[in-house]
Amino acid sequence: MSNIYKEIGANSNYPQPNRKMKANVSDVEISDSTKSTGIRRDRIGVVLCILCCELCERLTYYSIGGNLVLYCTNELQYTSADATTVAFIFTGTSYFVPVFGGWIADSISGKFNAIFGAALIYCLGTTILPVISIDYTQFGQTLGLTVGQKQGFFICGLTLIAIGTGGIKSNVGPFGAQQLDDLGEGAVKSFFNWFYWFINVGSAIAFSGVAYVQQEIGFDVGFAIPAVSIILAIVVLMIGRKWYRMRPPEGSVFNTVAKIIFQGLSQIRKPKPAGVTSYSWLDRAKTSYGGHFSDVKVEEVKSLGRLIPIFLVLIFYWTVYFQMNTTYLLQGERMRLMYNGFTIPVAGLNLFNTLIILILVPFVDRFLYQYLARKGYPLSQLKRIGVGMVLAVVSMIVAASIEFARKADIQKSGYIQQEVAGKIFNASDLSVFAQIPQYTFIGASEVFASITSLEFAYSQAPVSMQGVIMGFCLLASGLGSYLGSLLVTVVNAITFGAEWIPNEINNGHLEYFFLLLAGIMFLNFLVFLLIAEQYRYVEDRPSDLQPELPPDDLFNQNGQRSREPGRDSIGETTALLSDSEM
Repeated sequence: MSNIYKEIGANSNYPQPNRKMKANVSDVEISDSTKSTGIRRDRIGVVLCILCCELCERLTYYSIGGNLVLYCTNELQYTSADATTVAFIFTGTSYFVPVFGGWIADSISGKFNAIFGAALIYCLGTTILPVISIDYTQFGQTLGLTVGQKQGFFICGLTLIAIGTGGIKSNVGPFGAQQLDDLGEGAVKSFFNWFYWFINVGSAIAFSGVAYVQQEIGFDVGFAIPAVSIILAIVVLMIGRKWYRMRPPEGSVFNTVAKIIFQGLSQIRKPKPAGVTSYSWLDRAKTSYGGHFSDVKVEEVKSLGRLIPIFLVLIFYWTVYFQMNTTYLLQGERMRLMYNGFTIPVAGLNLFNTLIILILVPFVDRFLYQYLARKGYPLSQLKRIGVGMVLAVVSMIVAASIEFARKADIQKSGYIQQEVAGKIFNASDLSVFAQIPQYTFIGASEVFASITSLEFAYSQAPVSMQGVIMGFCLLASGLGSYLGSLLVTVVNAITFGAEWIPNEINNGHLEYFFLLLAGIMFLNFLVFLLIAEQYRYVEDRPSDLQPELPPDDLFNQNGQRSREPGRDSIGETTALLSDSEM
């Protein structure tokens, strides 16, 4: 499953209660009990419209992305490496676009119009896929599209889908929170708890039911389901239009950040003021040095620089994470899928990723972190991210071990032939359920690395910069996916003639590729340790200019930052983060 908590954390810049936006909301008399307990009855209708819209959209996205590699190899005759590249680029683009979708909503269109417009683009893209998947030769031998034509329409459809999902991803969560922010923090947190639940329902249906239909009945029917689903999302969204609490676009902080950076760069040749010891090129944008922006605003932008190294080392984590949508599927296609006449959907193993997240989140939130803190071993945010990186390494090592075992079984007992989505695969008799541990470890890594990185970004950025830093989170995910595509291409180029990821994986060395990823991820983890060792937490307080605390020590009990009430746990923090799969 793509990163669920990224869906919740796409854009954390939604209006917070008791902040600047309060003047814009309607005057409503609310009792204290209503503020703390959840969603008012008169708001349930509009909230359900938004939640159901999100369920349908996530069902659509995962239905398309879940079996993307299988469709590319079976129907479009891409090689295994090229299919993996297509999947990586699609995922990366889906995480890049939300940054621009949030900017458009904040600066030009408003959230509702951005969601509606993106959904129409989305709908067009999803319509293309089932149309090109129909076998028109059954109506006449001269009818139908060539493989090249199908590939062209397919890429066009995926591009539209990536734009559509990005526009919705960045705005639907904040738009839902906007309906409730005058009711207090309890209502907003309740909304995001349900928001997460609806996302999981959509992904579970996609990875089980829709994946099975695509694999066993046909991609024409299998792609028609997400096309209908996104139409339902639009219908449900429009049902509540009369009752939504709308706000006009109020401008994006991205514009201010870009202008400050531009002014700093344009005056970079300007000499340093006399008598100033601490001076940055961005200081040239301050009014105190002749620039056009307040000193406070420039300092807020400068504070982002101390977070960027953390997100840079997270890029390769996402390269490893997205293997479950690509190389894990290539491996699973060539393992035993049939049991008593029933064929397991190869994409269905993603359900174990979802399951471990649903089990681990409440466990670590309510028990593990609190227990370790009581014992004197608190896990600071960077320590948790480090744990997630180690679990990602373990997932790669387990995947490599399964690949060694799969090939050993083939050498010992020979191939079994099984049909997957209309194509015969030479497979090992090793059960596909042997992949459960690698999916479980990568899901566990998401709990520690992905969720905590959102909490870290949200708490360490100045309040006015939280939308920007959450954009950095998305960019790190997108770059990680693009890096995965590049890595496949480079590895196959270096191993030309004995490719590690050839068209027939049985003739390649996928196990070496997994070990390479494990090795690079471990080196990446060591770099992360060095960066984290020097990082200084900022204390949560209302002021945007926050004092620094001592460095985080990954090897002792120090480095635990003070927390603001309501941000003590993963569950509460993610409930306050608004929507940019995991």
